[in-house]
Amino acid sequence: MKPKYTFRGAVIRTDPGRARARGDVAPVGSPARGQGPSGPPKIRVSREVAGRSGKGVSVISGLPLPSTELEALATQLKKLCGAGGGVKDGRIEIQGEHRDKLVAELVKLGFDAKRAGG
Repeated sequence: MKPKYTFRGAVIRTDPGRARARGDVAPVGSPARGQGPSGPPKIRVSREVAGRSGKGVSVISGLPLPSTELEALATQLKKLCGAGGGVKDGRIEIQGEHRDKLVAELVKLGFDAKRAGG
């Protein structure tokens, strides 16, 4: 019969001479787990067709703007593309495939926007 091994309470080495139990909090002075480098927000321009009867929309997400400024930017971008759309859940949705135009305009406005998806 094979013995059963359990790893609860196992000790892992983090640096020479110091050990801590698995699951303990990170030592003082080390970056907290789950937090990446902070920097400019990632603005992504993608295309979605789900739930729209096959009609695609260009979606801009990650904009760090309050809702009033988001509405004004959406109006400006809709006029640029000559299409409809709106703001939904903090994201701007523009009807149709306009990702290249939108990325170019957002970069011109000073945002670090990138095209997402295929």
